Amino acid sequence: MQTFRGYQREDGSVGIRNLIMVIAADECAEGIARAISEKTPGTVVVTNYNTCMYGGNEEMIGTMINAATNPNIAGALVINMGCGSITPDLVAGPIRATGRPVETLTCIKESGTVSTIREGLKRIAKIVEHANATPMVDAPISKLLVGIKCGGSDTSSGIASNPSVGLAADKLIDMGASAVAGELLELLGCEHILKERAVTLEVSEKINQLISDEEKRWHVEGTQVETMSVGNSIGGLTTIEEKSLGALAKTGTKPIQDILRINATKLEKPEAPGMYMSETTMLCGGSAMHFAALGCQVILWTTGGAGFNNPIVPVIRVSGNSQLINEDIDIDATGVMRGEDSLENVSEQILKTLEGVINGEKTAIEDFGYAYCSLIQKDQRVERLLSIPAE
Repeated sequence: MQTFRGYQREDGSVGIRNLIMVIAADECAEGIARAISEKTPGTVVVTNYNTCMYGGNEEMIGTMINAATNPNIAGALVINMGCGSITPDLVAGPIRATGRPVETLTCIKESGTVSTIREGLKRIAKIVEHANATPMVDAPISKLLVGIKCGGSDTSSGIASNPSVGLAADKLIDMGASAVAGELLELLGCEHILKERAVTLEVSEKINQLISDEEKRWHVEGTQVETMSVGNSIGGLTTIEEKSLGALAKTGTKPIQDILRINATKLEKPEAPGMYMSETTMLCGGSAMHFAALGCQVILWTTGGAGFNNPIVPVIRVSGNSQLINEDIDIDATGVMRGEDSLENVSEQILKTLEGVINGEKTAIEDFGYAYCSLIQKDQRVERLLSIPAE
């Protein structure tokens, strides 16, 4: 796997899908965005359900903007109601700077919902025309960025699916591609192993600091916040540290080039091929949007038996749980648990499926089941109270 067939973007990136994003910059514009999307095939709605105010919500808006510059996105229509501080141009400007066509609409200025929908359909038609004219190219594998995530983890995750994905990730890095993982809370107790893989002392210290920061956010004295799901425990995992050792396996063994920050002041992206860690959340829906914002074209997702989807970034699912595996799963790793298959063989299956998906094949449930594009962020007030620096 040295090349893949994709859509050439003007910023130099190459997408494996050719989608248009319809952005509701505030939740009041949600209905308008969905009405336009429902009449326009090949579109994805991303809604800010949190607020119409920009101050204090820079991280969330940054994720939204960067997701719209994902290689799988050809252009965007940005809509707001018109009475908040998150203006369409604030969102559209950085997207437009990448060479993607962007149209904006404000409901109040368009004299209401019906007229805004009518005008939106006219404007999005221009973006569709541009997307349909996007040239396809044979891109080098160095243009590929793969997100790596686990969820619904159980005993089989750490023994079968995670190590298989980790081995596949190592092979991808050797080919010249890039991969990025996150879920820093689920790496507690593994800091020393990750630091040994860091390419520089600075990256090593950054790994330690960002995992420590995430622990502060989730383990606040006097509160009772779940950091492991009921499904994790039923599946045989007893502590976050035990879960971490399994989660670590999905990151492979290659040197870690950097740990990418996602906060109110910046969203760092890979600058060269290789393996990366990141502040991508452990929460599945939000993690997909973080991966989209980082520039991933596809996600490898390991699980015991659960599943999640994302309409921007296709999700390839790997499971080793013979009791829960179903038709949603793309890669069957149950043979490893039975001692009938090897990690090597499953990793090759993963790469074969990945090659198909990045060349246009659909994942098991890519066209089935709706998935919200969840936008989450860290509360800047809590960050200050916990003495966690924004830089």
